[in-house]
Amino acid sequence: MRHLLDRQVLFFGGKGGVGKTTCASATALEASRRGKRVLLVSTDPAHSTSDIFERPFGREEQELLPGLFGLEIDAGHEARRWVEQVKQQVAELFSPAILKEAAKQIELAAAMPGAEEVALFERMSELIVDRDEEYDLVVFDTAPTGHTLRLLQMPELMTSWVRALSKTRKAMLAQDAGPDPVLASLERRRDRLQIVRARLMRAKAVAFVLVLIPERLPIEETARAIEMLAASDVHVGGLVVNRVLPAGTDGAFYAARRKQQQVYLDEIEERFAAFPRLLIPQAEADIHGIAQLEAVSRQLLGAA
Repeated sequence: MRHLLDRQVLFFGGKGGVGKTTCASATALEASRRGKRVLLVSTDPAHSTSDIFERPFGREEQELLPGLFGLEIDAGHEARRWVEQVKQQVAELFSPAILKEAAKQIELAAAMPGAEEVALFERMSELIVDRDEEYDLVVFDTAPTGHTLRLLQMPELMTSWVRALSKTRKAMLAQDAGPDPVLASLERRRDRLQIVRARLMRAKAVAFVLVLIPERLPIEETARAIEMLAASDVHVGGLVVNRVLPAGTDGAFYAARRKQQQVYLDEIEERFAAFPRLLIPQAEADIHGIAQLEAVSRQLLGAA
């Protein structure tokens, strides 16, 4: 997995509870130890990054260790901030006569399902596009797979929505009308979404790492994720197969578990042969603290 350190943005995803946070944190730590300026971002509502590093993360970047910065995105907070930004933009576009009703409609829209996802996507886009010169590498510890894939598909979905709004707005305007601030705002939005989508599709700069364990449900979820990422033209940088039982464990129970795991490991080898794969043995205890993260870093990326 050492080739991943050449990327500018890494997403770690997979089914809940497979070790995404550990792998993302260990990769970010090792990259910072190799002289890179790294930002570790948690988009998972559970926010386990604070637990692993044994210190609280905040809503804004803060330095955890030399060269390593951390951030936990609060989707609810981002949604409220996004609503205020939209209100401010609306205030610049519309007259006071209709501003009150417009603000009311914005509040209603903000309460609808999906508003937090839009706000979360906006924050992630800012980090990927606008802050790219501040960090050598941005590592995203994401929510379980389905939620994250919806976020990555959002540029395409929102572009279609903005185009439809632009078409409707053009139909409303008189042919001899001058520059329209609403239409100009929609066009800027469309251009922004195209930039984000183009950035996510750059295989040499962005990669998605799928973390799984050798069990049936994570294997199937990984297969679906690969299909959806391919449909969105997002590059899969590799697979981390976590919690593999070590050989030599005594007892009939462990022998049976290893036998069952081997069936799944053989299936992973066959079904995902096109992607780099790394096996990580089952740890003796939960991973937390810098010393244990360093051990995982060596397993993922080797010695510096």
